[in-house]
Amino acid sequence: MFSGAWRETTMNTIELQMPDENIDRDALHEAFGSLYREVVFIPPSRVIAILATASMLQLDELIQQCEEVMKETVGAQTVCGYYYSAESYGLQSVRTMCLQWLLDNLMTQCSEELLRDVSRDLMKELVASSELLVIEVEMDVYTTLKKWMFLQLQPAWRGPSRTLLSDADVWFARHRREADGAPFLETEQGTAFVPVFRQLRLAYIICDLPSARVIDQDSLIPAAWLTPVYKEQWLALLRAEQTRDLGPMNVCVSDLERNSMRCGGQLRRDEQCSWRWAGFNFGWDLVVCYTNRRIIFRRSALNKSCGLGVSLLWQRKVAFRLRLTSLDRAGRAIFRKDTEYQMLSLRKDQELEVVNLEDQDVIFPIYVACNFLYLPREGRCPD
Repeated sequence: MFSGAWRETTMNTIELQMPDENIDRDALHEAFGSLYREVVFIPPSRVIAILATASMLQLDELIQQCEEVMKETVGAQTVCGYYYSAESYGLQSVRTMCLQWLLDNLMTQCSEELLRDVSRDLMKELVASSELLVIEVEMDVYTTLKKWMFLQLQPAWRGPSRTLLSDADVWFARHRREADGAPFLETEQGTAFVPVFRQLRLAYIICDLPSARVIDQDSLIPAAWLTPVYKEQWLALLRAEQTRDLGPMNVCVSDLERNSMRCGGQLRRDEQCSWRWAGFNFGWDLVVCYTNRRIIFRRSALNKSCGLGVSLLWQRKVAFRLRLTSLDRAGRAIFRKDTEYQMLSLRKDQELEVVNLEDQDVIFPIYVACNFLYLPREGRCPD
């Protein structure tokens, strides 16, 4: 190979400097061997190194084999590594699949190992997305971010999962005392996490008193972020209580995606249940019911779920989207159903069937993810 006027012609050993740290000798061996074999066995533990080598050598068939292996083996242990490699080597379909896996599983499989592997840029993209499968309410996204930030700052932490949150609280409290009470995101260590925490939908955290108290006690988020949110929510409350604002009429889809309330629940088995989410929902006490393989929204006129009164308006509107997802043991979706964004208009105590699963082959448990927009933001353009 190096015969002729090459410096390496007389050398017994030739050292090659690889431009990519993912490439190693075994991956080179497999890549060159693929030129003489139709099929190469690629274990998941080696797929990134072989993909890097195949990309350097522009071996399209081997790249395609790596792509198929990655798609078949996406899981909690592989998803982040696959995502970063797909970005580096241009595998858009793998990147999309990994991103969707994370959107489906970040809040449901929130393990310490997974949180350690999620970079700041990736977490920012996940938290900003309206596709994030939020179990319970937005406050749970904040709690997940607090644990994630602690693990990013203290990667050597090892302990039982049940103590992660309390250990994080202790660490941040000690840091706050040492920083003379400064909010963590305004400190030198915290500034790197500001773009991620900016994606939180704070309006749906501060409307619940216990959550607002936690935000205040943690002192991670600067008061300068919270003050305008409190003002906006107070004015929205006044609009809901003292005007005849029925709710959204025509709103931009982008406004729904950026500003809608994210919440969710889980149907563990095929049996009747109902739930509502805590917090002030602008005078509309919406109850979600599952019965006879149907999901029904009901506007309750009974003032018993929260301290603030329900709306006395005869009719109210809300923009909503409901998604149903079943996941296998590896976290991959085996069932999806999406209503897309719709306008819902309900009178007092009126019910409306939103989803019918009667003829669907559904595997339980099912995650139910909802996006609601009760009042449109001021100054938005209609779609």
